[in-house]
Amino acid sequence: MNHYGFEIAAFLLCVTGWVLISSTMPTEYWRVSTIEGTVIVTANYYSNLWKMCVHGSTGVSDCKDFESMLAQPNYIKACRGLLITGIILCTFGNIFSLVGMKCTKIGGSEKIKTRITFLVGLLHLLGGLTSLCAFSVYGNRVTSEFFDPNFRNIKYELGVGLFIGWSGSSVTLIGGSIYCYSTVKEGLFERKTYIYKGTTSYMKSRTGRSQRSIRAYRYSPKQSDIDSFV
Repeated sequence: MNHYGFEIAAFLLCVTGWVLISSTMPTEYWRVSTIEGTVIVTANYYSNLWKMCVHGSTGVSDCKDFESMLAQPNYIKACRGLLITGIILCTFGNIFSLVGMKCTKIGGSEKIKTRITFLVGLLHLLGGLTSLCAFSVYGNRVTSEFFDPNFRNIKYELGVGLFIGWSGSSVTLIGGSIYCYSTVKEGLFERKTYIYKGTTSYMKSRTGRSQRSIRAYRYSPKQSDIDSFV
């Protein structure tokens, strides 16, 4: 696959992951109440980072936003911050990718585009990691309460929102890795080596794209200087 193919594949993966991660914000099914050990189910409870919902036996759902933003458990506040940070990082990464991609006409020289593309990869990697941490922290809390025999409140199971978030974070990480790999392959960190051949020194990059010669002239003493020592 050539460089353009890597960039297009990374762009599609990152945009797809960003859409999946962002779609979990309004998704209400981050956790769903379990019916294990229940003989008669009168209502099903489900919630996310922002509200709690209940689905009654009559088929009517009622949702209520959390009354206070600061009076929530610490893991809820941590997940909110991590998720919002991840979405913002991926958003900037998608914007900068339009400038850094070689198939676009904006962004300056090829060297500048390569550096911007590397920055895009870092943004998506950071965004994917922070989002992955948010979903993992929330999922860990749900599973720990579910398997805790001393927990007497309503027990929940993992909801579809967490699985969508994990999938989106993984896709974003793959896209960011492809961005970084394509820039390294393109020669972002190329090193220059010197090869001495006779009276001429050649300097060339490891990528083989640029090569120039620097002529080194040796000092040749004049005959008059030699005669003065005789």
